[in-house]
Amino acid sequence: MSVELLINVTPSETRVAAVENGMLQELHVERQSANGIVGNIYLGKVSRVLPGMQAAFVDIGMEKAAFLHASDIITYDDEKDQITSNSNTARDIKELVREGQKIIVQVVKDPLGTKGARLTTDITLPSRYLVFMPDAKHVGISQRIENDKERHRLKSIVEAHYEEGEGGYIVRTAAEGAGEEELAQDAVFLKRLWQKIIKRKKKTRNQAVLYEDLNLAFRTIRDFVSDELERVRIDSKLMYGELIAFTEEFMPEMTSKLEYYPGERPIFDLFDVEAEIKRALDKKVELKSGGYLVIDQTEAMTTIDVNTGAFVGHRSLEDTIFNTNSEATQAIARQLRLRNLGGIIIIDFIDMDSSDHQRRVLHSLELALAKDKAKTKINGFSTLGLVEMTRKRTRESLEHVLCGTCPACNGRGYIKTVETICAELLREIVRVNRAYNADKFVVYASPAVAESLINDEYHNLAELEVFIGKQIKVKTEPMYNQDQFDVVMM
Repeated sequence: MSVELLINVTPSETRVAAVENGMLQELHVERQSANGIVGNIYLGKVSRVLPGMQAAFVDIGMEKAAFLHASDIITYDDEKDQITSNSNTARDIKELVREGQKIIVQVVKDPLGTKGARLTTDITLPSRYLVFMPDAKHVGISQRIENDKERHRLKSIVEAHYEEGEGGYIVRTAAEGAGEEELAQDAVFLKRLWQKIIKRKKKTRNQAVLYEDLNLAFRTIRDFVSDELERVRIDSKLMYGELIAFTEEFMPEMTSKLEYYPGERPIFDLFDVEAEIKRALDKKVELKSGGYLVIDQTEAMTTIDVNTGAFVGHRSLEDTIFNTNSEATQAIARQLRLRNLGGIIIIDFIDMDSSDHQRRVLHSLELALAKDKAKTKINGFSTLGLVEMTRKRTRESLEHVLCGTCPACNGRGYIKTVETICAELLREIVRVNRAYNADKFVVYASPAVAESLINDEYHNLAELEVFIGKQIKVKTEPMYNQDQFDVVMM
């Protein structure tokens, strides 16, 4: 598998496209006006403790108070002489924090809609090869490094830089094959960074940011790097220069993979990225076989419906259904990454009678999701034949980043028909006529509704004039949405 990153930079935003084997798999967007804050570390102040929710609101200097749950607060266990999480304990939130308390927290989820950011006190600082955990007392190895000999080698190198009481490390997947000197540099860098954060905290009295994670382009270089990454193309000469300096200092093996893209053709026109982004905002996703998916994103969950569509197969109906469902697993895994869908996800595969087919479809879905950097959990088929799964959500979905609420439907996803609006309008005329004394009425309506009143609804309008004994004139208001109208008395 070959991977290529395209970085598009403009004054207002930075976009990064991850293309695998010529097909867009992930898109990340960061705007100057609304930078993500995941990974940022703050000195916060507990503004409110909620025993009923076992949580607290923390003021970190933003418009909305952030949310800290008891399970995200780590404490020191004197008896076990170790740091423990409260996710598996029943300690009361009132024992963990108090109103007015100053506390160091890290953002794990960006503010989403009306919700504030989600916080944790389990601080982590990532670098190229390591993750530093100030409160940990061990060295861990990424589970994706499977070779036992390599795991032992990496652990012995990092443990040489581990000092009791100064925090622990997790060795990242990217460290596989890394040299001792590179790992040592990362360990020293992270310790120095944490000391700077502590010094800044001591000098700070009010709520403030103590550490900001790298911007999107630099995070991408740090987190996406693997042996499969062939090159990174950047269309900004300034950003290209900054990334060259960054990689030469921290990741010299990456410098040769960076390319400045000066082409006249927009960089996102390569691999048809712009067209793929537009398709990623559609509800319907076509499958190559002729089947299709329907993806609905709501506040509570995302639902995915699988349909055979025009695919009729070549053998039995059972095989047709199985083949469509199997093909859908690949498309679903890609769409989850591309659209950055998180939280609860319900997949309605086409009903399969064979338990073997169900098992194979689930296995296919698990394999397709194995490439996903976000943590996923599949619960299998429910009694209703639905697949329930979750995907960790840290940032807003592509739809929420690129789209807003429709002014015509206010987010409902549909609008009233012209016929319905005409009926409402005629009822409104009757209501106003009974309440007020008017000589005649003038109706202002959208072009579609006005045309319908003059043509299709002409007889109903004429009967109403006879019924109320007053003249009704219809005027077109081009700026009105379909469901807007005004009844004016003359």
